[in-house]
Amino acid sequence: MERSSGILCPVTSLPSPHGIGTLGRAARDWVDFLHRSGQRWWQVLPIGPTSYGDSPYQPFSAFAGNPYFIDLDTLAEEGLLRPEEAAAPDWGDDPQQVDYGRIYQHREGVLRAAYQRAKKQTDQSGFLAFCRKHIHWLGDYALFMALKGHFGGRPWQEWEEDIRLREPAALRRYRTLLKDDIAYHKYLQYLFFKQWAALKEYAAAQGVGIIGDIPLYVSMDSADVWSNPQLFWLDEERQPRFVAGCPPDYFSPTGQLWGNPLYDWERMKRSGYRWWIQRLGLQLQCCDLVRIDHFRGFSSFWAIPFGDETAQGGHWETGPGLPFFQALKKALGDDLPLIAEDLGYLTPDVHKLLEASGFPGMKVLQFAFDGGSDNAYLPHNHRANSVVYIGTHDNDTLAGWFEKAGEHTRRYAADYLGFSLEEGCSAPFLRAALASVCDLCIFQVQDLLELGSEARMNTPSTTGGNWCWRLTPGALGPELAESLCQKTAAYGRLPAGR
Repeated sequence: MERSSGILCPVTSLPSPHGIGTLGRAARDWVDFLHRSGQRWWQVLPIGPTSYGDSPYQPFSAFAGNPYFIDLDTLAEEGLLRPEEAAAPDWGDDPQQVDYGRIYQHREGVLRAAYQRAKKQTDQSGFLAFCRKHIHWLGDYALFMALKGHFGGRPWQEWEEDIRLREPAALRRYRTLLKDDIAYHKYLQYLFFKQWAALKEYAAAQGVGIIGDIPLYVSMDSADVWSNPQLFWLDEERQPRFVAGCPPDYFSPTGQLWGNPLYDWERMKRSGYRWWIQRLGLQLQCCDLVRIDHFRGFSSFWAIPFGDETAQGGHWETGPGLPFFQALKKALGDDLPLIAEDLGYLTPDVHKLLEASGFPGMKVLQFAFDGGSDNAYLPHNHRANSVVYIGTHDNDTLAGWFEKAGEHTRRYAADYLGFSLEEGCSAPFLRAALASVCDLCIFQVQDLLELGSEARMNTPSTTGGNWCWRLTPGALGPELAESLCQKTAAYGRLPAGR
């Protein structure tokens, strides 16, 4: 990686008049801000269709895009919507928060209206070409979503047995019965990827690359598990034998119980890791760099018996290791543009795998000031092939974290970075991140705006109130762009030619 910097801002957090950030005008305005402020990268969160809980790390599909991101104004410009149809629903009262309940209530009806007009168009060549290109996942995903509608939104484990087990006769019957709904969900994916490609092209023209994010695991209630049960560690009834999580530690005495099904890595190996190659290949078409979440799970992973109420009863299992990444490189190219999320408790085997893979790891400044001078997150311990963050989407904002930090942490940070406790901490932390020897520096947009805990994106192991924060229109003014560009230049991170 070239020495550069960028900003983490989820698509959902962009301003828009329709309740949630989309791939339209506001996204281009955001790219323009990145360009003016000298930033080379825009990091997003996973872009899949979210399910119950609204977490982008629990999508209905590892391949599909989130229909919420489809820009309604663009559809109106293309004649698929009347402007009043996009404006009519009540998308929520607070421009700083996504109201997912209202989005769920109203977005479907608007998109259905667009689909009905699209069916009447004579030229369907673009849509048909898209369906052919994505044949390996699109049909199963569209059928899965149509079936979820048919069965009142229930998870696939609660569907009628014949279709739950994908009996051939049931598949044929439902493909006929739900033909129009299947076509609708395919068309939404066509719209999403068409708009995403246009935005990516616009960003590239502005010298801005997109950093995507792949969750290690998929949701149990997903098209992936329903349509490919052989790839997961399931029993004869297609219930998980074990589920994912983290063992107990200092922060969580009972561990973290995520509940995702685990992969059958031996089965995946026998297929040449084809599913993973297809998954990552699609992400690399959408993004210029991809962060892989929970990298340590490729070395070893915590397997918790299905049905346990905590993660305490789990045990370690061996992951696919370096041969997995060698297979990916063989299929997709030696210079895989990946970032390894290597946070948390790391054993020597994880360090060894990261070193052998050659991927950059992550350094988070909020983790730097507990302990002593040997803390790996302190700037003097950074190394070039890394990505430095002030905090990630799972951390509090810098201002919120510093306010709640213990006295030792606050004083250590102030002494190390050279500021007094009476001053704000934003500028010193920003300078420390930019000055780091890490090739890439990423900061949350909330920290640029010096926002408090009210702007936090996610609190791990909690439900409700997460993934909601949004930028307000006009929050990113020209003065902020100019100031950030000057700092970026001072620390040698401006894009070439600027």
